[in-house]
Parts: sequence; C-alpha cells; structure tokens
Amino acid sequence: MYRQLDDDRIIETLEQLRHRIIERFPTSSLARVSEELLAIAHESASHVAYLAKPNWPIRATVALAIAVMLAVVVTAASQVRLAANIAGWPEFLQGVEAAINDLVFLGIAVFFLLTIETRLKRRRALAALHQLRSIAHVVDMHQLTKDPEQLLTNPPSTASSPTRTMTRVELGRYLDYCSEMLSVTSKIAALFVERFDDPVTLAAVNEIESLTAGLSRKIWQKISMLLNTVDSEV
Repeated sequence: MYRQLDDDRIIETLEQLRHRIIERFPTSSLARVSEELLAIAHESASHVAYLAKPNWPIRATVALAIAVMLAVVVTAASQVRLAANIAGWPEFLQGVEAAINDLVFLGIAVFFLLTIETRLKRRRALAALHQLRSIAHVVDMHQLTKDPEQLLTNPPSTASSPTRTMTRVELGRYLDYCSEMLSVTSKIAALFVERFDDPVTLAAVNEIESLTAGLSRKIWQKISMLLNTVDSEV
C-alpha cells in the first residue's frame, strides 16, 4: 500500500497546501501559482493513467503490419529457386549479403513498429514534465527577492528595491510554502515513472528531482538564517 506514490493523495496534499497559502497570503502571486500547480497535478494524473494503460488500437495496427510484412517475406522466399550450380563463391557471398541486408532492414522496420506506442507515450510524458520543470522555476522566482538578510539588517532601499512588507514569521512561512511546492512538484514528476518504464522519461524525472532539490536547499538556507537569528535573540 505504501510502496508507490498515489496521485490522489498527492493532489489532496496539494489542495491542502493551496488552502494554507490562500489563508495566509490571499492576495499573493504564490497563491495563484499553487492553483496552477494543482491544475497541472490533475492533468498529470490523467497523463499517468494514459501511460499505464496499453494502447490496444496501436498494438493491433502494429501486429497487423508485422503480420503483413512477414507474410510478404515468406511469400517472396517461397518463390526463390536456388540455381543448380552457383558460379563460384563471389556469387554465393553476394546472395548471402543481399539476404542479410533484407533481414536487417526487416528487423529495423519491426523494431520501429514495436516502439511506436512507447515513443508516443514518451512524447506526451516529456511535454507534461516540461510544464513541471517550468513551474519549479516559477516558484523559485517568487522566493528570489525574499531575502532574510534584508529583513534582519534593514539596509536603506533604492528606487529599484522590491517592496518588503512581511514580518519575520510571515517570511518564514512564505519560504516554507515555496519549499513544499517544490517537493510536491518532484512527487508529481515521479508519478510518470511509477507505471511507465522508459529510460528517457526516467532521466527527465531525475532531472526535475535534482532541480527541485537544489532549489529547496537554497530556500532552506534562508529559513535556517531566520531560525538562527531567532535563537540568538532568545
């Protein structure tokens, strides 16, 4: 029961996170990002369901195409009549080489047909994973200007300085929400390889997990700065 991810539970967790963000920061852009991430999570659940199911129309078409190809090959082979005497080894080797080339091209064609379903599913999975990668960067952009050092040292502002109205507690919660959103993003990405065994998709998922982990580390450095300041004051 607890050996694989459950898309329903991930969506439930994300919905709860969205409520928490809206309740604490109702007018923030982060709340709208959480809603967008929730929409992507629902779409991803639909994509994962598609990836997990066999595409029977494609499989039937591929099986029919391979059967026709093999029937043509068998029919052509049955029409071949070897000459009673072959004029030396060069002619024999030439015939063998032609037969091998035909078999190689037949094998390539069969491989192409057998991997059509995987390649179509891979294209859909990579397109969805690209959205998750993009929203991870969007979350990172929202925490970019949330600098604890500016809050703690209160340096003089310039004309281009971002507006900072959060208290220390609010900033900590904001950064924590960003970290949680990145964590959920990586879990949504991991759903794509739960029931779809494809090395290209797995590499894309690993890339997203590395990205979100790196971004979360940056956020937790900021949170640690806030916590260390509170401990020193106490």
